[in-house]
Amino acid sequence: MKKQITYLSIIISILLVSCNNHTSMNSITSGEIIKPKAPKAVGPPRILFIGNSHTEYYVSIPTLFQELCNANNKNVNVQQLITMGVSLDKVYYTNKTEANQNFSNIDKDGNYYDYVILQESTPIALTNLSMYRDNLKLFAEKIHKNSPDAAIYVYQNIPPLSYKNSEYDSYYKELRKNAILAAAFIKNAGLLKVGDAVKDAYQGKNGYIYLTNNKDNLRDGKNTLYLINDGGFLQAVLLYATIFDEKPIIPKKLILSTGTGDNDNMRKQEVTKAISNPKALEEIAFSNR
Repeated sequence: MKKQITYLSIIISILLVSCNNHTSMNSITSGEIIKPKAPKAVGPPRILFIGNSHTEYYVSIPTLFQELCNANNKNVNVQQLITMGVSLDKVYYTNKTEANQNFSNIDKDGNYYDYVILQESTPIALTNLSMYRDNLKLFAEKIHKNSPDAAIYVYQNIPPLSYKNSEYDSYYKELRKNAILAAAFIKNAGLLKVGDAVKDAYQGKNGYIYLTNNKDNLRDGKNTLYLINDGGFLQAVLLYATIFDEKPIIPKKLILSTGTGDNDNMRKQEVTKAISNPKALEEIAFSNR
């Protein structure tokens, strides 16, 4: 399950971005985020996840989302294009044959894909708005050929820093602003507010406590912080609430990580034992839909 990726050079480049550049930008309010409208599907709607290890690493967001849908009698078809440690353009070129085949498929209702989640790499989302826009446009143009009305959600990245770091809030604001500005150039696109939800969890909304014995319950990693069980659960519930505009019934067991070591993997586990406070995380997710 463990994928050996070295992100140290990437994170160093991010940390060299001037704090003054961040604080000089005005944050954009949630009122300016428009929710995309999904097409009316004939049969199970299709949702496509496109991204890297923030979509699937210790936990799999597509898998968790599929499990939530199954538990709530939501018949959906979940697909993914995932490549570890790269930006969106490289996700495409790494999976070009498969991607082009998928994007050439047609459906009788006029939209092969009904929902698409586009998750850009953190360095691009933070420091290169022009490339961010171009990479989103690369996929949007290909998707729209046979899914002209697909609802596209741009993934709001999480700061690549510990919440204890004094720069966390500056990075959060910049990532949020860039995600909104990049999404504005894409037809029928909105924001999957992962960064907002994670920040709320860090701030203790709904009684959630992110630290246990000085260990972060949301993310883990040495050079890169990846979502672990609490964070993955939060993200999956957020997506469910965002798409269906309702809270999911949480099943007793979900496929979650047994740990963060090289010999750990994902398997079915009791939610009440594997997640520190599922009720609080569910409320945080719903409030950010």
